[in-house]
Amino acid sequence: MTQTATALEFKEATLSNGLTVIAEVNPEAKSLALGYFVKTGSRDETPQESGISHFLEHMVFKGTARRDALEVNLEFDRMGAQYNAFTSEENTVYYGAVLPEFGGRLLELFTDLMRPALRQEDFDTEKRVILEEIALYADRPNAMLFDYARSRFFRTHPLGNSVLGTPGSITAMTREQMIAYHARRYAPTNMVLAMAGRVDWEAALERVAQLTADWQPYAVHREYPPFEALPGDVRESYPKATQTYIALLAPGFSAQDERRYAAAVLASLLGEEGNSRLYWALTHRGLVESASAGHDDSDRAGLFYIYAQTDPQNEAQVVDVLREELNRLEVHGVSAEEVRRAKNKLATGIVFAGETPMNRLFSLGLSYQYSGVYEPLSEMARKVEAITPGQVNALLEAKPFSRGFLYRMVPQ
Repeated sequence: MTQTATALEFKEATLSNGLTVIAEVNPEAKSLALGYFVKTGSRDETPQESGISHFLEHMVFKGTARRDALEVNLEFDRMGAQYNAFTSEENTVYYGAVLPEFGGRLLELFTDLMRPALRQEDFDTEKRVILEEIALYADRPNAMLFDYARSRFFRTHPLGNSVLGTPGSITAMTREQMIAYHARRYAPTNMVLAMAGRVDWEAALERVAQLTADWQPYAVHREYPPFEALPGDVRESYPKATQTYIALLAPGFSAQDERRYAAAVLASLLGEEGNSRLYWALTHRGLVESASAGHDDSDRAGLFYIYAQTDPQNEAQVVDVLREELNRLEVHGVSAEEVRRAKNKLATGIVFAGETPMNRLFSLGLSYQYSGVYEPLSEMARKVEAITPGQVNALLEAKPFSRGFLYRMVPQ
């Protein structure tokens, strides 16, 4: 039996209105996924707009001049679509996946949604939903931990802004503010339309050009203030906490920095569940309920993060062990064996992320939005495989964890 690998083909175009359209075409795929990646999030909000990006994400599904919320939901259901959206500090992403025969309809629906009606009645209703969501998160200390830790780590830098906002900012928010924010941030020049799977590229490109013909191009600005990480240790009580929650944030590497691959390897060997330094130092010994580490590469900024959850009586010992482990890591570096294990785990994750068009869509769209360059999975895997212990140890020479910010959320 002769087997041949499926040839993936990358396509890209920029429309006359400035909208970037990209696709990774897989003719053998059984589905297609597409999404609008809007380069806006909580870092792009003023203090008076805190939470508006996430609020707007909710409002988009409330309908357009052509469809109300019920019609939007029915249209998704008629296609059998799997769809959703999310907002982060830097991006708002609207995405869905369907069988290939429904691709044109999904494209038309999402494109229409990018110009929502923002009706006052819907705004008032959804404001109550957002306030309930904030209250729900406030009842979960582990969900609030990194919100609090990031705000203290980044201080006045906009990457410390809360995605949800506050009850005060949401209560005071007006429909007029949202209309102005949408007009300012949802420019075609500030979006990427990404597609993956069995995509009819020529038909999709022609159709989206028709659908967005009245979209006007204009410049959208993002602030990139300098940031200097400062060490710190903050311990605060939280009314809903019954355990102690610990976060340590340390300076990392941006989405534009090739060192992010070595940083991902370092984070994996430090805090991957099941067989990592933190697992053996903390979890295996029964000192914590869970412990993990990761690396978040953002737009021209990045950070390492560590999380641990423990009983209050173990707090001091957990912090001591954590600091000892990080100091040992910075002083003695990493071994070839643990780097190999970490690379294998990352490679597995890359393969899994490419197995369905929906999973592939996220890395495709976000990577292109940050860099403007197509990075196939094979290239990502190659870069991970090429990481050496020396490259990981080079990151540790800057002693990032010694400059880390420790935040502890404890019971009252």
